[in-house]
Amino acid sequence: MIRLLSSILLAVLLLWPSTALAMESGASLFQNNCASCHPNGENIIRRGRTLKIKALTKRGIDSSEAIAQVAREGIGQMSGYADALGDGGDVIVAEWVWQQAQNAWIQG
Repeated sequence: MIRLLSSILLAVLLLWPSTALAMESGASLFQNNCASCHPNGENIIRRGRTLKIKALTKRGIDSSEAIAQVAREGIGQMSGYADALGDGGDVIVAEWVWQQAQNAWIQG
């Protein structure tokens, strides 16, 4: 039992910093590549196409994977940003955006 709890604790401790780093990297990627058109999850080009949970799910974008695809390939008037985001950057920024959307883009 102690061995099991130790293993679980170790896994949590090992994963925690990487999760925090991914969120920090996601915020940085968003700020550098997305925020000019999507400040605080809004959309300065097309008002109805925000990154708010209601607008995303209305368009069938209901997961971080779906957001990553949009970030990578683009959608509608928005071009894809695969090159700008770099390898895996689409996933990192998408996870951050999805978390922000679920929290109503409340900045802490």
